[in-house]
Order: sequence, then C-alpha cells, then structure tokens
Amino acid sequence: MAISYNGLWKILIDNGMKKGDLKRRTGISSGTIAKMTNGEAVTLTVLEKICNEFNCDIGDLVEIDTFKEKKVGEEKDGKR
Repeated sequence: MAISYNGLWKILIDNGMKKGDLKRRTGISSGTIAKMTNGEAVTLTVLEKICNEFNCDIGDLVEIDTFKEKKVGEEKDGKR
C-alpha cells in the first residue's frame, strides 16, 4: 500500500516547522518520522497526536496513493 503524507509536510511548511519540531511538539519518535518520510504506515495513535497538535483531521495529513499501489502490483505481475 502506498501512503502519502504530503498533507502533513504541507502543514509543517505552512507553520514554518521542520520534522524535528514535529517530533518535539508531539513526542513521536525519530523512527516514526522516518517511516512517514518513507511513505510507510504508522499507527492511528501517532496520527491522532499530530491531528491534536494542528487541530486537523487525519485526511488532512495522509492519503492512500492508489495509482502508485496499482503500478507496484502490475510490475510484480510482470505487466507494464
């Protein structure tokens, strides 16, 4: 599953913050920040902490990239 955190990165930019600031303000770990940077899944608890910090909804932070997901699946089957 391809996950995009582009909404989160935009929120950080809009608030003049860096990933380290997010870590300090929410208490989430460096490993979790790395997972999000790499488009990997994180827990709902993590997303809830971020939403509480920025007063937003989960949909403002993350989305499933279905186009990328299909492309990866097609390549595994040998189709292009």
